[in-house]
Amino acid sequence: MYTGLLHLHNLLRWVILILLLVALFRHLAGMNNKRQVSAGDKKVDLFLMIAAHITLLVGLYQWFAGPWGLKLITANGMGVVMKDSAYRFFAIEHLTGMLIAIVLITIGRGKVKRAVDYTAHKKAFWFFLLALIVILASVPWPFREAVARPLFPGMH
Repeated sequence: MYTGLLHLHNLLRWVILILLLVALFRHLAGMNNKRQVSAGDKKVDLFLMIAAHITLLVGLYQWFAGPWGLKLITANGMGVVMKDSAYRFFAIEHLTGMLIAIVLITIGRGKVKRAVDYTAHKKAFWFFLLALIVILASVPWPFREAVARPLFPGMH
């Protein structure tokens, strides 16, 4: 079950990144054209937020039940975890970064949900851009040697 959820978590990363880029481009276009937030903008933002929250739930299960979160900390102690970069990344940094990104996505979605004019595009754009930066910094990309994970499930 853990491996299946790890693959799901990996796939949802791509869903979030694609939806985040779509949302960023839509809000950038809305800022430049000074158009009101459309139902399509709100729908993309909603799907982005849903995907982010589902990924969070899967990730929290992995953190509590899997070998790289709570079990790692309780088995080795926080001092050992903080001294090892791979342990620290999965036990602390990834979780913290993704929580921050999901909060930013949720706030950005909230700004658009109640939008009455085009200025909501600007607010959502900046929240989503910050979320994208945090996500890109917190993902275990294949080029990050100590914490590398494959781009897609099943790849090695």
